[in-house]
Amino acid sequence: MSILNTLIERAQKNPKVIVLPEGQDPRVVVAANKAVENKVVRKAIVLGSEKEIAEACAKGGVAERKFETLDYLNSELFADFSAEFCKMREKKGMTPEKATETMKSRIYFGAMMCRRGIADGLVAGSIASTADMLRAAFHCIGTAQGIKIASSCFVMDLKTPTDSGDDVLLFADCGVNPNPTAEELVDIALATGATYRALIGKQPKVAFLSFSTKGSADHEILNKVKEAAALAQEKIANEKLDIVADGELQADAALVPGVAAAKAPNSPLAGGANILIFPDLNAGNICYKLVQRLAKADAYGPILQGLAKPLNDLSRGCVADDIFGQIVITVCQAG
Repeated sequence: MSILNTLIERAQKNPKVIVLPEGQDPRVVVAANKAVENKVVRKAIVLGSEKEIAEACAKGGVAERKFETLDYLNSELFADFSAEFCKMREKKGMTPEKATETMKSRIYFGAMMCRRGIADGLVAGSIASTADMLRAAFHCIGTAQGIKIASSCFVMDLKTPTDSGDDVLLFADCGVNPNPTAEELVDIALATGATYRALIGKQPKVAFLSFSTKGSADHEILNKVKEAAALAQEKIANEKLDIVADGELQADAALVPGVAAAKAPNSPLAGGANILIFPDLNAGNICYKLVQRLAKADAYGPILQGLAKPLNDLSRGCVADDIFGQIVITVCQAG
């Protein structure tokens, strides 16, 4: 069974309310209908005017709407959200006029719905940029308790399990932070651990990757990985988190028990990592695409994480099924 089918079953057991701001996109209304039909959401709320949504439904072939709609520009919530946003950002120079203009953004309005608890999560980005998504997330939602930065991960659904028997791995950060510090790598690791538990339901086992295993090489670019691994282990111990973490490790020492026994015999991971933390965005993005294309793994993401409420991004080249998949993932994160 693919990971998506597993996640669909999980979402069906605990459906949530998801807001989809880009109601002018035919792909979005098709995905919203599918989410309701498959009972992975309690409600799908699509933002847009009646004219926009009617045109999108006609283009997408949606004859009967199963989702709810909200004409956000004419909603009674608009003035309320604008006033709250102005108060939230007044120390940053926000004015009532600027707040009203900002709230005309579908993404900001949807993010405020999540802030208020009207929706449990948001999926967008078929039209909006990742930068737009992140700005709305930071300004309206903020990061989760104990996390200072947002990040992203990809769920890699492998065709062949690892030597430890895992057929799903999480790769991070592959889409947001270009060159994270040691402290930021810790946040990325802990956020990815939370994502793994929400989606997979098992103990996160985190490997901080590098080209060195436990001092087998010495170079200044290794220092932040070594520091991140030590800081993560300290935080996990202090906060009594059910996470195993180790580093610095080469990928084979992280994933292959036999190699781990030879290269890192004292590693608590013992070659059984299910989360790979990359030292920078170059490494993370390159590796997920290589595994996707050469190993034919299915890659789901980027999944935004480390936020107080789940907001997930889409590729602008996505299809309706991709949006449906992100809805499912967002429901599981919200659960």
